[in-house]
Amino acid sequence: MADPRMFPSGSDDRAESSDAGRRLYNPYQDLNMPYSYRTLYDLPTSPEFLFQEEALAQRRSWGENLTFYTGVGYLSGAVGGAALGLRDAARGAEPGETAKIRANRVLNSCGSSGRRVGNTLGVIGLMYAGIESAMVAARDRDDWINSVAAGLGTGALFRAANGPRSAVVAGALGGVLAAAATGGKQLAKRYVPVI
Repeated sequence: MADPRMFPSGSDDRAESSDAGRRLYNPYQDLNMPYSYRTLYDLPTSPEFLFQEEALAQRRSWGENLTFYTGVGYLSGAVGGAALGLRDAARGAEPGETAKIRANRVLNSCGSSGRRVGNTLGVIGLMYAGIESAMVAARDRDDWINSVAAGLGTGALFRAANGPRSAVVAGALGGVLAAAATGGKQLAKRYVPVI
């Protein structure tokens, strides 16, 4: 073993830390940095923006919007679909089945339904976020009209393959749901106290 006096780096854990001849190892000592290395790790607590216009906007960016709505749609769809699959598995259970067969039925049904419903709601969230962000960019305003138009467009686009009548009905339903969500958000802001 090497003599600890030759390598005073402090890397030998077995040595006594109270030795007077030893010093603490500083990896930044010989780098000749013009400022303290501790300032490298002092991260800002407020968000940083590339342009001043982004800092003035009080909303999520289009990328954050897309990620948020897609993720929330997929997660809520997967959980709701798994609950539907659990219900279907409980209905389809036959008397006399072993626990292993029942568990297999539950897992298969929950996985299948959760994946199907999660993907559907994730795609709806993706289309809604894309249309809403496009409306904000086109109108240069962020108000309730963007949300309602995004709901109309999402419903119509999602059901467009089933024919024009289905697209119109789904578009109207999407617009009504988006208007209800926007109105509910405004009511919650006004009447629900901040905790």
